[in-house]
Amino acid sequence: MALFDLSIDELRAYRSESEAPEDFDAFWGKTLQEAREHTLDARFEPVDTGLSTVQVYDVTFAGFGGHPVKGWLRLPAGATEPLPLVVEFIGYGGGRGLAHEKLLWASTGRAHFVMDTRGQGSAWGGGGGTADPVGAAPAYPGFMTRGVDAPENYYYRRVFTDAVRAVEAARSHPLTDAARTVVIGESQGGGIALAVGGLLPDLVAVAPDVPFLCDFPRATILTERHPYREIGLFLKTHRGRAADVLHTLSYFDGVHFAARGRAPALFSAALEDQTCPPSTVFAAFNAWAHEDKAIELYDFNDHEGGGPFQEERKLSWLRSYA
Repeated sequence: MALFDLSIDELRAYRSESEAPEDFDAFWGKTLQEAREHTLDARFEPVDTGLSTVQVYDVTFAGFGGHPVKGWLRLPAGATEPLPLVVEFIGYGGGRGLAHEKLLWASTGRAHFVMDTRGQGSAWGGGGGTADPVGAAPAYPGFMTRGVDAPENYYYRRVFTDAVRAVEAARSHPLTDAARTVVIGESQGGGIALAVGGLLPDLVAVAPDVPFLCDFPRATILTERHPYREIGLFLKTHRGRAADVLHTLSYFDGVHFAARGRAPALFSAALEDQTCPPSTVFAAFNAWAHEDKAIELYDFNDHEGGGPFQEERKLSWLRSYA
């Protein structure tokens, strides 16, 4: 598959046509206020994994609507002082996995929190354990059109709220340093990290890799791949509703969260990525408000992006921040 999107020069200049709703900040302010009316009730249960270098905790906290959300907290064994905190969000269809997985960040001497994604965790990996108890209007199978009839009902309102609460839950543990909190993620996880980066003002760094959920007006017509294609297939049946659907999606577009980003950021994009086309990633990168930002490009890669090479880049980059 050859390069299919804009040229490098065009990518660096590209700006999304997506417009933030006038009540974008009010919508999210009210959403988080309502979530915080529920007691966070973060519980950390030690898990006997057989690991000798990492201590793992099975975490439950109250997310959107007070619903229980699961996670893992991993700490270097024997930690006695608060540690820099890395909060990670998961790609589309995946869950938090098993307790012994994802040992990289705890191995660097940091605390590592992985949030389960409500309703997901059944498509790949070690699975998940968080239900989504909220019903929705008719939707195309998947998650992209669940509740797309209105911003208040949309699936990712719940997920993004869970993610903010996940940071708050992880920060509540005595061995995490709230003042040195980083959020990361790949694909859907990168899109969630962007949302959290725009909603929380006191992060020290944000690292979204090949982020999903960005520049919906372009993504939905540029690629035929799922998950974006779910939106087109929904509209194929629900004719004449494109404007209303895009209005709902505008409250969840990574471009608008990026415009509110207040921390240094390291992005990545793959130039042959048809799942999250590079122009949609650059739309968020170019909108990122903090001046300390960089993007790593992987010329001949699809949605796998940089893989371990990008992990190596993040390990080096994060030394300056947490």
